[in-house]
Amino acid sequence: MAEICSASLGRSHVDSLKSKVDNVAQCHIQLAQSLREEARKMEEFREKQKLQRKKTELVMDAVHKQKSLQFKKTMDAKKNYEQKCRDKDEAEQAVNRSANLVNQKQQEKLFVKLATSKTAVEDSDKAYMLQVSTLDKVREEWQSEHIKACEVFEAQECERINFFRNALWLHVNQLSQQCVTSDEMYEKVRKSLEMCSIQKDIEYFVNQRKTGQIPPARIMYENFYSPQRNAAPPGKATGPNLARRGPLPIPKSSPDDPDYALVNDYSLLYQ
Repeated sequence: MAEICSASLGRSHVDSLKSKVDNVAQCHIQLAQSLREEARKMEEFREKQKLQRKKTELVMDAVHKQKSLQFKKTMDAKKNYEQKCRDKDEAEQAVNRSANLVNQKQQEKLFVKLATSKTAVEDSDKAYMLQVSTLDKVREEWQSEHIKACEVFEAQECERINFFRNALWLHVNQLSQQCVTSDEMYEKVRKSLEMCSIQKDIEYFVNQRKTGQIPPARIMYENFYSPQRNAAPPGKATGPNLARRGPLPIPKSSPDDPDYALVNDYSLLYQ
């Protein structure tokens, strides 16, 4: 039976299966190349977003440092202003306490100190107000850059999700198409196998390879001293059931019969 299948149907179906499996393998290779290309695009997209995010972060770091520095200057100016105010208040209290003093020179020194403290308060107040105004401008700039950064990061996140979604969608479509293509190839093999008729194939093989319908004759015992043996011509057997093989019969079915999937001039039989 193995020789029968090999001689008639086996080779054509095996070749068909081999061809379709090769096609499926090529499809898998193309799919792998497509996936590598998609991975490369995703890597480029990630690097692009990384650079864009880095630029935004650098701007944010700069304005944040500027805001922190200006806040420190403002707090220092506030402390200096408050200290000058306390000095002025102490000078005023000293003047009020020395109102009944007879020493004119001491009173003049207290009044000079009070005037100096008032001038220092005015100067520190102006410096403090200037630092507060500068801080407010820096804060507005920081807030503006912060809003821009949030908008950039939100846009990046939307772009990233959309890109990743589309990439996965394309990926699963490619995998689905690969399954469809593979099934189409296998269906062609199944259709080829449906053409196999076991009984007709066996009959065709028997008709093509048979040597006759009569089995070989029995080998009879021959007595050396038998008169018939001595009378028979040398080299020829005797007996009533003697039979010889005749010429090979011509098959009734031709190899071109569509019921048979044959490969021309091919046979695994030893001839």
